[in-house]
Amino acid sequence: MGAAYFYHLTRRPLAETLMMLLGKSLDNGWRVAVRGTDRAALEALDQALWLGPDDGFLPHGLAGGPQDADQPVLLTDEMEAANAPHCVMSVEGAEVTAAEIAALDRVCVLFDGNDEVALNRARGQWKALKDAGASAQYWSEESGRWEKKAET
Repeated sequence: MGAAYFYHLTRRPLAETLMMLLGKSLDNGWRVAVRGTDRAALEALDQALWLGPDDGFLPHGLAGGPQDADQPVLLTDEMEAANAPHCVMSVEGAEVTAAEIAALDRVCVLFDGNDEVALNRARGQWKALKDAGASAQYWSEESGRWEKKAET
């Protein structure tokens, strides 16, 4: 049974935090689906990942190609990812479910703490998952480094 990790971004941009989390996930041998709600935003993330640091290349693809099932990291706006992920990373308020959390190794919810709409959406997701009995942790970078602030 997995857990949901909520990442409250206040200092680093989404792409930078995502690169760090994706690197750790790949080090664990996990396939990852990055689930968003807007194709254009996923295309921008795709470009940011391609332009990442030379020593930190993250193999990935944008859903809709012939090799989707082979991608270690697949950026998608669909609930079902073709790459059979061990981990789902939700961005832009993309939906996650308690059933997914139970079935996967990890679900990460990344949200911009400086955006009131994103903050409220994450609070709603936290409450819904907690009420459904899912295991969850809340992480904040407010102090300048990631610290666990809450756990259910």
